Amino acid sequence: MAMEIAPHVVLLEKAMHVVGLVDQAGHSLIPQHILYTWLVMLILIVLGWAGTRKLSLVPQGVQNFLEIMVGGMEDFIVSNMGEQGRTVFPLLMTLFIFILFSNFIGLVPGCMAPTANLNTNASMALCVFLFYNYIGIREHGAKYIKHFTGPVPWLIPIMLPIEMLSHLARPLSLTVRLFGNIFGEELVLILFFFLLPVVATLPIYFLYSLADTIQAFIFFMLSMIYLKMSFEEAH
Repeated sequence: MAMEIAPHVVLLEKAMHVVGLVDQAGHSLIPQHILYTWLVMLILIVLGWAGTRKLSLVPQGVQNFLEIMVGGMEDFIVSNMGEQGRTVFPLLMTLFIFILFSNFIGLVPGCMAPTANLNTNASMALCVFLFYNYIGIREHGAKYIKHFTGPVPWLIPIMLPIEMLSHLARPLSLTVRLFGNIFGEELVLILFFFLLPVVATLPIYFLYSLADTIQAFIFFMLSMIYLKMSFEEAH
């Protein structure tokens, strides 16, 4: 069954056998989502190298693609967050492009999207959670607590636990939303492969490519909103 559904996964496990990274039962010591995360990282590294190895004033090819993407996203962030957005742009851009390519990897027959695993999404959500709270403490110091206490002192007993739960729910929301959409997408694709010829699944690839882009953008947008709120004064 594994070979029928995911031959690429089987090949990766055979590679682990070759290098000896298997346990006594013959299973890979490196989880599949980690292997595909490394694959996405390799693709992004090669893409970055190809786009910067011959820089020119008139960009062409990969350089042109990267400049349009990076420049467009930076302008979008600055237009929504102001100049403070430039300080968090590297994190937001990294999240968006990593999630986007991770989602697209899942569209390759036999491959698994790293974002179809809770561990991958939870690690990114936790980074966002820790970073925006760090920004809030750095910018406002002890006054950052006002983000949790409400506008008037007598509301503190009510607002503090509500706001604490709200903030703790943010990484959970980021994690589960991305996982549910991408994992469900992969299950549907597997069913299509069993029930229909590969050619008949091509239209669904277009729809899922759009859905994958939207999911990456949603994660990016929510992260940007959380960071923007941490820069602002509490009201």
